[in-house]
Amino acid sequence: MAAMGAEDKTVRQSVSIPTRIARRVRALAKTRRTSANRVFVDLIEAGLEAQQAEKRRFFALADKLTESSDPEEQARLKEELARMIFGD
Repeated sequence: MAAMGAEDKTVRQSVSIPTRIARRVRALAKTRRTSANRVFVDLIEAGLEAQQAEKRRFFALADKLTESSDPEEQARLKEELARMIFGD
């Protein structure tokens, strides 16, 4: 326990959220039989992980684009990258 790093510490943070989201979080907490705080942490962690995965996917597509010499594949990859950035 003495070697506990800064990442293992908790920080109390106050946030204001819309009522509709608060209701959903409370419902999830009840379903999971846990606290709303735990649901918030889980959702935030999942969101951060998803953002990192999307970033890795973007760079993998960008690498494929720079390595590709096929014009059709280049066009497809450009479209996919544009969708990632600008949506459909």
